Amino acid sequence: MKHFFRNTKERMLDQKRDPVLDNLDGGITTIEYPEEVRPYPERFRGLHRLTIRDDGSPRCVACLCCSTACPAQCIHIEPEEYPDGDERRGYERYPAKFVIDELRCVFCGFCVQACPCDAIRMDTGMHPTAYDSRDQFIYDKDILVEMPSRDGGRRTANPRHEPGDPTHPGISRDHDH
Repeated sequence: MKHFFRNTKERMLDQKRDPVLDNLDGGITTIEYPEEVRPYPERFRGLHRLTIRDDGSPRCVACLCCSTACPAQCIHIEPEEYPDGDERRGYERYPAKFVIDELRCVFCGFCVQACPCDAIRMDTGMHPTAYDSRDQFIYDKDILVEMPSRDGGRRTANPRHEPGDPTHPGISRDHDH
């Protein structure tokens, strides 16, 4: 009971300690959520996001590695080929449909580790907000592309070197091997 009265007095006199910066040896401190929010650590796995290329399209090549690695099977991708005449046709695909069910997700990060082109990230620093229906927790490609990272950007820090670029480390399609 003494903790209750001490916390109430500190709250009324605006002497409430910061539970993150101060040690907790002096007693129990209360965070008045949602007015007060404890800052997340740097390694916190927040909501998913899709990173984009320079032209604004998602970096995802629909390889299905993330959906295969997901233990909760919460990622659904429908791959599609690029149209005729596009230089990427036959070389890579794009996700016609990319859906993540955040209620089924266990936030393990396996999808991020499995992605070969750094298209999916969990660095938003946000947790799912409270909604009133299950449908609002199902995020499609448009929502995932609009999610910002902690620094507010939508791109990734890891550059992607496309085949044909002078910085591409691998073999291009133009060479016969």
